Amino acid sequence: MERKEKLVEGTVYHIFNRSIADFKIFNNDLEYLRIKNMIRYYQIESADFKFSKFITLEKIKEDGFNSSFISFSQGKEKLVQIIAYCIMPTHFHLILKQLKEKGISIFMRNILNSYSHYFNIKHKRKGPLWESRFQNKFVETDEQLLHLTRYVHLNPVTAFLVDKPEQWLWSSYNEYLSKVDKDEKVCDYEGILDVEPVSYGAFTDERIDYQRELAKLKDL
Repeated sequence: MERKEKLVEGTVYHIFNRSIADFKIFNNDLEYLRIKNMIRYYQIESADFKFSKFITLEKIKEDGFNSSFISFSQGKEKLVQIIAYCIMPTHFHLILKQLKEKGISIFMRNILNSYSHYFNIKHKRKGPLWESRFQNKFVETDEQLLHLTRYVHLNPVTAFLVDKPEQWLWSSYNEYLSKVDKDEKVCDYEGILDVEPVSYGAFTDERIDYQRELAKLKDL
């Protein structure tokens, strides 16, 4: 559950949530793309329309979201700064800096409610989708933040979904490697992390075997 203490502006948090009973809630590229675009859309403070209404008004498809979002977000303030993310079949991780009072809570409420509504209609189900509102952990130091981004980006490798983190399309890892076009980027870590793509790739790869072993021990 969300911690009771107030989340503070200008502070970085690791935010995560999972489905009830580890139910698979991201089943195909369209569902992954849907939640990714929601993450981009709801970071904007003045996202007055529901996401589904926004894409209807703009007469776009999910895969044509980028140009419409860039036009919509021009000059608008944000609730949160997205530093890193990873979307997994049953859960997701976000690293966020809160920019506005209650920014993270508003941002997360909008995403969770919007995706639940979409998923339940699509799969003809009823009831809650998420295990909790969300969980959060305060990130205390720059070093902790750097290691946390690596942990988040290695999630698909640790779960043996892919062999290398760059093979997983639904995380910010390829943004960190400068392999994503500017219009497609979700994250903004300027002024927070100094990332050199080649060094960051080596920094992440060296941890693959260790993180997999830790996951095995945790399961045992």
